[in-house]
Amino acid sequence: MKIVNRSYITIYPRQAFWDWANQYNAEVKFDAEDATEGTVYLVEEDFFDFEPVLEKNFKKMFKNELSSITDEEEYWPVKLTMELFLEWFVIDFGSIVVDLEKSDLRSE
Repeated sequence: MKIVNRSYITIYPRQAFWDWANQYNAEVKFDAEDATEGTVYLVEEDFFDFEPVLEKNFKKMFKNELSSITDEEEYWPVKLTMELFLEWFVIDFGSIVVDLEKSDLRSE
């Protein structure tokens, strides 16, 4: 086991995100009641106040989530604000990341 030198932010879509997303996929309709998994974003290690870390990173996370539905940015909300981000996602923070695997971490 290895402790990774990162903390994390996990975000889970709320119904407002799914309402937007369902406009772009006629075959599958998502709902907040579905058992969807969150996305984990690794961030700087050992932060004591999560608000500056969230402020620094929310647009990158927001854009990643939007692009998972459509890469066509003209369909994205006009302004990606913190208020909208908090309306569309549930946020969870944590400071301990433990790698249980023997193989080295890889990044792309």
